[in-house]
Amino acid sequence: MDPIGHLKTITRHHNLVQQYCFRAGLYTQGLLHDLSKLSPTEFFVGAKYYQGTRSPNNAEREATGVSKAWLHHKGRNRHHFEYWIDYAFDAEHPYGLGGAKMPKRYVAEMIFDRVSASRVYMGEAYTDRSPLEYFLKSRDKCWFIHDETKRDMEFLLRMWADMGEEYTIRYIRYVYLGKKRRKGVSRR
Repeated sequence: MDPIGHLKTITRHHNLVQQYCFRAGLYTQGLLHDLSKLSPTEFFVGAKYYQGTRSPNNAEREATGVSKAWLHHKGRNRHHFEYWIDYAFDAEHPYGLGGAKMPKRYVAEMIFDRVSASRVYMGEAYTDRSPLEYFLKSRDKCWFIHDETKRDMEFLLRMWADMGEEYTIRYIRYVYLGKKRRKGVSRR
């Protein structure tokens, strides 16, 4: 049980996501990102299974067979594609479930979430390719992500890997999300 270590980790993660969101013009999302992690349902489990190098939800799942903290978390945070799983009754969804298309602002927050998680858990080993490599490991198994959402995720993660943080955040803000530039603001 390490509540201090867990609090430091989730705070560092939140602050990174917040900075990225602010730079992309997603101010409310940056402020509210992952606040459910402070709820008793998520926080105490996170402190109990805290390791500092990976999500405590994975350790809870390994120990008990299910992560109740994750089930709570993904049902309250729209930047997780799992939030968007719904009933789907067509030939493409043989299990009766499928992913609804995520709004672009949540896809952007999801990209920032993945980058920040990689930075926090990998430490010095992090590179701009790390979030893409993590995504590619499970991409083909994620049949429940809407095709367009999956394409956007991969496109933006590849851009982050190839073009870097600054370029990708500007692209997300001004092209992907279509935010207007303010007069007098440099294009850099």
